[in-house]
Amino acid sequence: MTVTATNPVLPGCFPDPSVVRVGQDYYLASSSFAYFPAIPLHHSRDLVHWRPVGHAVDRAGQLDLGGVRASGGIYAPTLRHAAGRFHLVCTLVDGLGAAGNFLMSADDPAGDWSDPVWLPEAPGFDPSLFFDDDGSAYLLGTRELPGTGGRTEVWMRGLDLAAGKLTGPDRVLFRGALVDARWAEGPHLYKVGGWYVLLLAEGGTAHEHAVTVARSREVTGPYENHPGNPVLTHRHLGRSYPVSGAGHADLVRTPGGDWYALMLASRLYGGPHSNLGRETFLARVVWEEGWPVFNPGEGRLTERVEVALPAQPWPGAEPVDHFDAGTLDTAVWNLLRGPASDTYSLTERPGHLRLRLLPRTLAERGTPAFAGRRQQHIDFTAETALDFTPGSPADAAGIAVLQNPEHHITLLVTAGPAGGPVVRLTERRAGTDTVRGELPLRPGPVRLGVRARGQDYTFSCAQAPEGSRDVGTVDGRFLSSQVAGGFTGVYLGPYATGPAGGTGHADYDWFRYGPAAG
Repeated sequence: MTVTATNPVLPGCFPDPSVVRVGQDYYLASSSFAYFPAIPLHHSRDLVHWRPVGHAVDRAGQLDLGGVRASGGIYAPTLRHAAGRFHLVCTLVDGLGAAGNFLMSADDPAGDWSDPVWLPEAPGFDPSLFFDDDGSAYLLGTRELPGTGGRTEVWMRGLDLAAGKLTGPDRVLFRGALVDARWAEGPHLYKVGGWYVLLLAEGGTAHEHAVTVARSREVTGPYENHPGNPVLTHRHLGRSYPVSGAGHADLVRTPGGDWYALMLASRLYGGPHSNLGRETFLARVVWEEGWPVFNPGEGRLTERVEVALPAQPWPGAEPVDHFDAGTLDTAVWNLLRGPASDTYSLTERPGHLRLRLLPRTLAERGTPAFAGRRQQHIDFTAETALDFTPGSPADAAGIAVLQNPEHHITLLVTAGPAGGPVVRLTERRAGTDTVRGELPLRPGPVRLGVRARGQDYTFSCAQAPEGSRDVGTVDGRFLSSQVAGGFTGVYLGPYATGPAGGTGHADYDWFRYGPAAG
């Protein structure tokens, strides 16, 4: 029996995937950067259909994301299973408190994870775990060589898992497969057919990204470079190819002995622009003469992949959140940089998401009153019902389409010059705000919407009796990482702000998101 995967298998910003199989079940962790809850976890039984089961970091005090930049925070987790438990290592970048590499454990990925155990003796970033056949544990990592402009080396030390301490000597395993290698990182180590196989990401995470491999008969090396490196890349397909930046792969073997890889790549549209960020793609892997071959006969990521497993689909996500639960559905919604309970309530007005009019804005490194969900489709529609009365021109509430503090779009209800409410469309590009449209409103509830057709984001408002009116259309290419920089994709959702000391709020009755029809 087989099931057909359509790439990407996890659409939207789910980069740096790490996968592990336990019995018939597959679990996947990915990077989350400045968003909270952090380190999203997914579960599958066929490598095709994935359902969210929680986050490794989901409670206050577990890890401090305060003040991290938009593409700082949580980088490249590695998820593994040993001795009946799940173990995860990861890097916190730019943390104002503890920062660096850390270890977490759990009996069940969908349950509670431990507080981070910090590994101060582990330098650099992109840590990885390897458990050998004899039960010994190792930690791998990547560190930059000073003064080399991105040259790195992959190191390894023994790991006392119970104590959370590194043991034994520091060994350098590899310094990159390619000539003048840059950013050899994201190491994953496997034992296959008597070989220790070291899989790396090289070339950075943009167009030059690639998967490379080396191997050794001994875990400590020396590791020989595969003469066919890189074993997968899209760099040679040109900058107009619709899938770019393929790399950062992790391998998994099915009970039937078939091998697959999960990796990141970006879909380009509207020119070389990837608004959706780095998504999770699937590839088939076979072994030839002790080396992995990715998508044999193709040598690139394909739109569809046949997987030798029976199909195990999950119920589809509901397109509308009616905010009827007492807590935010974190399978959908993220906050910036922490739980920040002062930003919202789901109980003060039952059936509504209430956002506080806080002075914190999307342009700052705080936790604004913003509940964001990933943009997961090139063409989509989103709409919400807002009940909000601005008390002054400083009060504003509506929806935001966010890339980072310097690049985002807001459609906000606020007080106009004459005192009555208006809806204002503002584009923030490279830190400069420009109003792209404004319409008068009557007091009372209003529906706000955004629909994307490629790179055209059209914003609308609706009140009776006029019905829906377009406020304006913004060219969204500046929301791509190629323009805005960074590692994340676009998030969108309810957003509110107001003056310091204010007590106002905005209520959202529901929020709908889905792919555009037709």
